[in-house]
Amino acid sequence: MPELGFRCFDADNHYYEALDAFTRHLDPKLRRRAVQWVTLDGRQRLLVGGRLDRFIPNPTFDPVARPGSLDAYFRARNPEGREMAELFGALEPIRPEYRDREARLARMDAQGLEAVFLFPTLGVGIEEPLRGDAEITHATLHAFNQWLDEDWGFAHRGRIFAAPMISLMDPAKAAAELEWCLARGARLVHLRPAPVPGLPHSRSPGDRAFDRFWARVNEAGIAVAFHAGDSGYGRYTSDWEPRGQMEAFRATPFGSVVQSDRPIFDTMAALIVHGVFARFPRVRVCSIENGSEWMKPLLRKLGRAFGQMPRAFAEPPVDTVRRHVFVAPYYEDDIRGLADAIGVEHVLLGSDWPHAEGLAEPLRFVDDLEGFDAREIRLVMRENAARLVAPAPTAL
Repeated sequence: MPELGFRCFDADNHYYEALDAFTRHLDPKLRRRAVQWVTLDGRQRLLVGGRLDRFIPNPTFDPVARPGSLDAYFRARNPEGREMAELFGALEPIRPEYRDREARLARMDAQGLEAVFLFPTLGVGIEEPLRGDAEITHATLHAFNQWLDEDWGFAHRGRIFAAPMISLMDPAKAAAELEWCLARGARLVHLRPAPVPGLPHSRSPGDRAFDRFWARVNEAGIAVAFHAGDSGYGRYTSDWEPRGQMEAFRATPFGSVVQSDRPIFDTMAALIVHGVFARFPRVRVCSIENGSEWMKPLLRKLGRAFGQMPRAFAEPPVDTVRRHVFVAPYYEDDIRGLADAIGVEHVLLGSDWPHAEGLAEPLRFVDDLEGFDAREIRLVMRENAARLVAPAPTAL
């Protein structure tokens, strides 16, 4: 591994959920409407909202793909056009560090990692199938967060920062869930990069209806992460080509081109245009596993809107981004270009370990930091993420 002279902070690590992650604390009376295990054709599968869930084809994660086994594919180095199933290679039994926090700490020591942000694998696809039922969505996520606190902890030994998931569908319940997480030491929470479902229509996460949530985030000085998952954008792709339920690793060429970074583009635009950072100047958000190719077009469009309607903004939007938004780019992205656009102080190491589409060794991210000097490398590989979970300054 690279000799950096310091241990790193990875802003995109994952666990593979325990089989009872959604059911251990869920009221059994709600399981038929929420999450339950069934056996189909001899395999364990999940029903979510009463329907077979296809987001993860192997929800038990045993066996599972080797970390980094799809590296060449995501670097667009697949000249033979091999299918993903072939590129995965041989699966392996699930490792202890994927589900046990002490085993994970030992693996982090071997990897040269001081700390990590920890995100769901299955969980980032759970809200979309439940979008029609706020009661069940909040009950399911609270049960999940109880499991997460028990098995991983929200700030275990100051090294593992597991992000509880929060929905804004019911603003009062969102605020209550945030308080519950804060009381247990959470320094990072997760929101889905998507409009908030509701009746008679969906709303922006920047809508003033959710100001109670953002005000508490602002007061507590914690970070809000928007990690890629099922944002429900498949419905728009279906207007162009037939598709079913979202399935990981089954993107079509058209969907890959038009959909892969659209949810985070729209979400960040909504937070800025709808004034979250103007009303709550200590709020910091980070984009995780959404890549970074969307950032320059977003800044360009925001700049144009500011030139046309300056009174709609509290300040030039690029200034807002450079103060409040952090991004973990894909390692194959133009990371130098991202740093120049938003400031190197807002770029995060994100390896996606132990996923197949990530890096086999998180520290190899440094190999793609071309044109970065030693100070900038330390910022990206350690200090920026550490700053996100440290107490926020009184002003940003």
